[in-house]
Amino acid sequence: MNKRALDYALKIRLPITVVVILCSFALTFYVSRPERDGLGYQPEQPINYSHKLHAGEMNIDCQYCHTGVEKTRHAMVPPAETCMNCHKVVKTDSPEIKKLREYWEKGEPIPWKRIHKVPDYAYFNHSVHVNKGIDCAHCHGDVRKMDKVEQVHSFTMGNCLDCHRNAHERMPEIAENINKGPENCNACHR
Repeated sequence: MNKRALDYALKIRLPITVVVILCSFALTFYVSRPERDGLGYQPEQPINYSHKLHAGEMNIDCQYCHTGVEKTRHAMVPPAETCMNCHKVVKTDSPEIKKLREYWEKGEPIPWKRIHKVPDYAYFNHSVHVNKGIDCAHCHGDVRKMDKVEQVHSFTMGNCLDCHRNAHERMPEIAENINKGPENCNACHR
């Protein structure tokens, strides 16, 4: 390679290549951030549902709507039938209940937008946590105070490991019921 070509490669092409690579990494990190931690994520839902009213003021247990959470790894999103247990007779003239009734009468699932999501490459089991007495608010925030639910805690590996390592400090109210959570890779990456 001649001196002129070498100078061109070192002075022009190399810096441009480095800048492009760094920008690609930065853009990938920025774009993927909401998927990784989603802090503040609060999508518009098809029906305005107030957890503050239902779970807070009315004190309806999370497990009434999110069934199976104590037996399976998933917390199920309630079908319209669950809501209609009450709303066949309660607030039937409300515009939001009318939307609910339409889904129910058509037999269509309500297209709720998921807010809290552990990445697909990580295994998470709700039942293990619920059966240890860990309150839903430790991961989901105090939804009993939220009219509109948003993600307030990060679901990154670091946050999960911090909880597993320091469970007694983070949840002193149940410290006698739990040991440290597993820290080995295959507990979550299966």
